[in-house]
Amino acid sequence: MANRNEVREGGRDVGAVTTLRDRTELLAMQSELTARESITETLRAQTHEFNNQLHMISGLLQLEEYDEASALIGTLARRRAEISDAVVAKVHDPAVAALLVAKVSLAAERGIDIALSGDTGLPRLDPDLSADVGTVLGNLVDNAVDATVAAGGDRIDVRLAQEEEAVAVQVFDTGPGVPDDSVAEIFRKGWSSKPSDASGRGVGLALVQVVCARRGGHVSVHNQQGAVFTAVLPMTPRSAGA
Repeated sequence: MANRNEVREGGRDVGAVTTLRDRTELLAMQSELTARESITETLRAQTHEFNNQLHMISGLLQLEEYDEASALIGTLARRRAEISDAVVAKVHDPAVAALLVAKVSLAAERGIDIALSGDTGLPRLDPDLSADVGTVLGNLVDNAVDATVAAGGDRIDVRLAQEEEAVAVQVFDTGPGVPDDSVAEIFRKGWSSKPSDASGRGVGLALVQVVCARRGGHVSVHNQQGAVFTAVLPMTPRSAGA
C-alpha cells in the first residue's frame, strides 16, 4: 500500500514524501479487530438471551408462580451445563472452548444447531496459536451460520483436531455450497454471496486465509451437501521455524 504527500516550503513545491506499507500487516491487524468484533457480537447475543431469561423468571416470581420459576431455573441451568460439558469434554483449550460455547448460543438464536464431530479433540494450545484458531474458527462459524440460515438449513458441524504438527479446523454447513466457478475466488477480499451493502462484506474468509498463511498453513473449501471449509494451522509458525 502506497501513500504520497506533497511537501511545500515557502509557497512552492519542494518534493514529496511517499510511505510504503506491507498489506499483510494491515490485514493481520484487521484480523485481530474482526476477532474482537466477533466476540463483542457474541457477548451481545448472550446478554440478550440472559435478559429474556431473567424477565421470564422475574415475571413468574411476580405472579407468585414459585414452582414454575424453580423449574425454569433448573431447566436453563441444565441446558447451559449440557452445552458447556459437551464442549469442554473435547476441547481443552479454555479460549477456544469459551468461543465455541458462545457461538452455540449465538447460532441457537437464529435456529441453528452447532454440533461437534465425534472425533473432535483439541489440547491446550500455545496462546498465539489459540488466538489464531479462535479467529479462524469464529469467522468460519459465522460464515457457515449465514449460509445455513439463507438456505433454510438448521445444522452446522465443527471438527477440531491436532493432526501431527498442526491443528485442523473443519466447519460443515448445510447451506447451498460454493459455486464451482467461485472456489478460486472465495478467499479473495471483497468476495461475498451477501448483498452488496452487507456489513463486513467479503472480509471474514480473506482474513482466515491471511491467518493460516501467516503460520505457514492453508485453507480450502469443497462441497459435500453444503460447504466444507478446512483450515490447517501449524503448531509452530513458519517464521519461528525459519
